[in-house]
Amino acid sequence: MRRPSAGSKASRASGSKSGPTPVSSAKSDPVADLAVNIGDLTIDVPIENAPKPKRKVIIPFRFMELPSELRERVYAYHFDNFGEVLDLDNENYKRYHKKLGILRTCRTVYREASYIFYTTHTVRLFPIYGKFFKAKKPLLARMTPNQRSMINTLELRLGPGWNRPPRGWVVNEGLGLKDCTSARRVKVFVECDPSNEMFKGFRHSDGFYERFSRELLGAVLAGLPRLETVEFDAFPSVKKNGAMMKALLEATTAKGCNLAWGPKKGWDDGEEKEDEVKIISYGGIGSRLEMNAHVLIDSSHAQEHGTSVLVLA
Repeated sequence: MRRPSAGSKASRASGSKSGPTPVSSAKSDPVADLAVNIGDLTIDVPIENAPKPKRKVIIPFRFMELPSELRERVYAYHFDNFGEVLDLDNENYKRYHKKLGILRTCRTVYREASYIFYTTHTVRLFPIYGKFFKAKKPLLARMTPNQRSMINTLELRLGPGWNRPPRGWVVNEGLGLKDCTSARRVKVFVECDPSNEMFKGFRHSDGFYERFSRELLGAVLAGLPRLETVEFDAFPSVKKNGAMMKALLEATTAKGCNLAWGPKKGWDDGEEKEDEVKIISYGGIGSRLEMNAHVLIDSSHAQEHGTSVLVLA
């Protein structure tokens, strides 16, 4: 057998080296070729290896570590824009709901904040607004005994419904006066005196509302276990020597309570100064008088003419 020569081996080896290189089937992308890793452009540390920023931990304020005196000041500031008198009203949810959310924080906050809330606000005994005017259960009756025990001041507003008082204006066990162990003061505000001559022909009967008011106030005073002071205030049309105020003062003195006077009327322990009152009705002559109307006073020209203007609204 013929053996291949050494020259043929060399030529075959050299041919293999000089053979064509196979072309890749993948096409190059010019956009991908121009893309540069941004991490290669950084000087210090590549962005891909940079540590992630830590979330800042907010340390809560240690409110309960404040002295109790400062916490009470904070609660009082929180409830400052509620108004002085609490009563049933359509705006109560909008006015109180968010603010009272603080009472759901914990038991300690509830105990401290609720005490400030009920001791710094006056609770009206019987409602006078809108659909709640004839409600069977006043605000005081809807409270718990614990809430009623923290109330310091109650208000009785007389005048609305002077021709036909609502049936819900009655003192009974459901009202919960016996639970008001902290109540020391009752504010009585008189809107009108039906014994005045301008109510003649419209009132139920002579002395009807005066007797009703006296019995109602007497029942309220008798139901409060630790009452000390009764504060009277009224619109300028109400006279201290009128039948309405005489009946209320008799009920107060019979209970043996101290007398105080509110700022609106400006009464004091002395005699009342007489002034001229001009009666005007915006409805005109012959217009119907609303039996449950509120009595308002227009004193805009009082200094100019020296008189007070009484308006039935």
